[in-house]
Amino acid sequence: MKTIEINIPVEVAKFEELSDTDRHLVELAREATYRSYSPYSHFRVGAAIALDNGEIVTGANQENVAYPSGTCAERSACFYAGARYPEAKFLTIAIAARDTNGNFVATPIAPCGACRQALLEYEMRAGHPVRVILTAADSLYILPSVSSLLPFAFTEF
Repeated sequence: MKTIEINIPVEVAKFEELSDTDRHLVELAREATYRSYSPYSHFRVGAAIALDNGEIVTGANQENVAYPSGTCAERSACFYAGARYPEAKFLTIAIAARDTNGNFVATPIAPCGACRQALLEYEMRAGHPVRVILTAADSLYILPSVSSLLPFAFTEF
């Protein structure tokens, strides 16, 4: 038997350390949390995706009493981007969340498994790594790619 280790590089940063472009993307993800429809979990998530055509699309989680008929913020944003700008390639996604008290979370959260797989599909379509910025109230995690979040991803290859 053999053991392997999987290491994922994660940069830890403060909002002020980001480039202007990344700060803007994070601000849009945070704003998107206010468009969340989450009457059941009261957990508000927003996402913002920068595209290679210069556009930025946002999404927010949308719950439904007929669970799991709702959708997460990340899939809301990526499916909208795919439908609105089918030729555009993803560059970076920023994700923000507010807790059940309405405060931005203390520790950055990562997308659920379904969102990771959906985002990976867009990364594969882009043909290059799509950066991921996970935000919290006072800190951020920056990952070099969506595949960093899903090391044993299901792919068509």
